[in-house]
Amino acid sequence: MFKITLSDTELLKNTIPIIAEIIDEGVFTIDKNGMSLLCPDRTMVSVVDFKLPASAFEKFEVDSTTTIGLNLSRFASILKRIKGGEKITLEPSEDNSRLRVVVEGDSKRVFEIPLLDVKMESPPIDQLKFKGRVEVSSNLLEDGISDAEIVGDSVVFEADPECFRIYSKGDVTSTELEVKGNNGVKIDTSEKIRARYPLEYLKKMIKVGKLSKQAVIEFGTDYPMRMEFTLPDKLQLRFILAPRIEE
Repeated sequence: MFKITLSDTELLKNTIPIIAEIIDEGVFTIDKNGMSLLCPDRTMVSVVDFKLPASAFEKFEVDSTTTIGLNLSRFASILKRIKGGEKITLEPSEDNSRLRVVVEGDSKRVFEIPLLDVKMESPPIDQLKFKGRVEVSSNLLEDGISDAEIVGDSVVFEADPECFRIYSKGDVTSTELEVKGNNGVKIDTSEKIRARYPLEYLKKMIKVGKLSKQAVIEFGTDYPMRMEFTLPDKLQLRFILAPRIEE
């Protein structure tokens, strides 16, 4: 059993709808540490690693570890109905077949969505060993990704000890964003690394930038990327994205 109340509803309103664009069904774990979701998309191209710590909640009552499977689009639709100043409480229905979402402000509204039996194995993301790390502003990262959309359906991320680049080249059009390591970007790599990634996923992931001013990118040559957005004591959202290997 659990009953958890969140006053800062933007933490869910600005994340779950974005996650729902990548994965359709997922299993949330609710335990003494908080609320989390670790789930790959159906194509196994990306993985979502979402954590809301217990400290982010106004009230956090959890008897034991519980897992709940949800259709994320349905959950996102409910979250979009929350207005400023309202808070939400999540708890199971009396027969444990549905999730109750209680929205309270000037009025009290109750939504219920069915719990699903979602079968999936947790992807072994802890085994990833990245060759480089770049800390960059979310706005700059969004610029590089949005610019690349003009050119094609993929983008190259490249870093060396001095510089970080995001670029894309087509038959007649190209774009490049370059920023030096001493210009508001922190670069940690001992070698030149380069990989190409699909824009279809990146343009969804970067939407979380409205919550976090900074993003951390970890990757390697022709290796998966991990993109992380964090609000201390409130939110950690990581995306793992497989590279597009060039012929």
